Amino acid sequence: MPKLKTHKGAKARFHITGTGKILRMKGGSSHLRRNKPPRVKRQYHVKQAVAAVDVQKLERLMPYAMKNK
Repeated sequence: MPKLKTHKGAKARFHITGTGKILRMKGGSSHLRRNKPPRVKRQYHVKQAVAAVDVQKLERLMPYAMKNK
């Protein structure tokens, strides 16, 4: 069986915690930011957990990142 390649776009966009959770950043943070309220701008700093329905897709994109789960 050949080695599987990691999707580099997924590798750059998602972070795996020590417990195996996948974290992501919120989208839309760079466009039209001037007229957004400060509360919304602060929310862009925080990493959020990926939805459970998307975890299986990400396991396929990053096979070796999920190995130690």
